[in-house]
Amino acid sequence: MNTSTRFNIYAPVHKALRLFMTDTLTALSRLDLGDTQDLAAGLNQLDALLDAASSHLQHENDFIHPAIEARSPGLSGRIATEHREHLDAIATLRAQAAALRAEPEAAAAHRLYRQLATFIAENFEHMDVEETRHNQALWAAYGDDELEAIENRILASIGQQEMSQWLRWMLPAFNPAERARLVAGLPPQAQAPVLSSARALLNDVAWGKLCRALGHAPVPGLIRI
Repeated sequence: MNTSTRFNIYAPVHKALRLFMTDTLTALSRLDLGDTQDLAAGLNQLDALLDAASSHLQHENDFIHPAIEARSPGLSGRIATEHREHLDAIATLRAQAAALRAEPEAAAAHRLYRQLATFIAENFEHMDVEETRHNQALWAAYGDDELEAIENRILASIGQQEMSQWLRWMLPAFNPAERARLVAGLPPQAQAPVLSSARALLNDVAWGKLCRALGHAPVPGLIRI
């Protein structure tokens, strides 16, 4: 069975998460503890990442794992256990970030940076299991239309603010074809604000490719639709 063209429920959000995680790790690595605005920006981004990671694993628990268990009982057990461990790690990271806010100190900042690096490393391995073992089980048990229906239920459960956060990281994380499909698949009234965000997030080359894929002239600045 050729799985390269199958509907991949994990890949898009995992691309966004990987970029979000590595960008946040980089932000923590260069925190200027003597600059209150820089410290606040870095820790606020960490807060947003931890919120996204918590929400993401809950979506998988609520929607994807039941689908796997319905056809392959027990298969999601390992990942479900890791999800609980990730929640514990997130709580630890939140506590360390709160302590650093209260008392900016170099050793504490480096501890937080290393703890986040470990969390990200574990998540990268975790996501690879989902994109291989879990996807194989889903592809064997469900058609693409059924998997899209599961994704649509996940999307319907996400509020506007959270969706904006995911789009903020999906847009720069996607390749040109994926990015164009994402924007083209949005309702017409939602495309303008997403394109405005895309213009701020993409370099001129990536922006030009997106404009051309959508049938617009790749002029500088925002496009009108």
